[in-house]
Amino acid sequence: MFGKTDSLPNKNLKQRKILLLSGTGITAIGTSVYLNKVWFSQYNTGKFHWFNDNQGWMQMDKFGHTYSCFTSGRLMMDAFDWAGFSKNQKLLYGGTMGLVYMTGFEIMDGFSAGWGFSYGDMLANAVGTGLAISQESLWNQQRIWLKYSYYESGLARYNPNLLGKNLPEKLLKDYNAQIYWLSFNPFVVFNKQTKVPKWINLSFGYGASGMLRAQGYNSVTYTSNATPPVEYQYSAERIRNYYFSLDIDFTQIKTKSKFLKAVFSCVNSVKIPAPALQFNKNGARFFYFR
Repeated sequence: MFGKTDSLPNKNLKQRKILLLSGTGITAIGTSVYLNKVWFSQYNTGKFHWFNDNQGWMQMDKFGHTYSCFTSGRLMMDAFDWAGFSKNQKLLYGGTMGLVYMTGFEIMDGFSAGWGFSYGDMLANAVGTGLAISQESLWNQQRIWLKYSYYESGLARYNPNLLGKNLPEKLLKDYNAQIYWLSFNPFVVFNKQTKVPKWINLSFGYGASGMLRAQGYNSVTYTSNATPPVEYQYSAERIRNYYFSLDIDFTQIKTKSKFLKAVFSCVNSVKIPAPALQFNKNGARFFYFR
């Protein structure tokens, strides 16, 4: 992402390594404190236990785990490359950083009275990590991307403790508002010559709606003065939504600027708003932006 480091003095590479490792530690601590406040602070801790939540949110939480580990892994591999680590080191340490981080939170889940250690979450973490590492190992780049988009669902106000009280929390917790995308250019994936610009991607998305709580809970605790629509108070209809759209792979845009390459790599975590088709059991719809 940042270009070759072969010509840099050892002193500069050492400084980069120190900056990378210290920055990673500070970021991990800061995000851990925030996520602990958002996810765990309202629940007591107890004995370690397992928890099967595979059906709770129509697998939206699993897609979130896969996306998080993929994105963390690829960004950290870029960072380890920038700091002058070998390819094996960036694959082993950088690529698994997201998996290690998320495993730590899964262990915290295991001791939380409100959650539990989920093998489904761990499998999703491994899939995201594996996708990032395998592509870097095979192609020295990512050609198949996992991306994220968010569109306000309007449902969080009916159960803000569970779905989020503000935008930062809703970005993490309101699964009704999230879409996870598989984005790629088939000509780039198979390394075929074409007149189609390499930065134009096909994008297939998955989302779900109608979820005020995790499936399997016997009741819903509403923690605001807002009254949910009648259809949501007891048995909201949960719907799986599938999307097709176009996207941009910013990393395929040619530039000599190391700064822009770094920016493009970060921006590539998010699906650009574009016209999209949505498919679900009720039929098809066209959206101007998704």
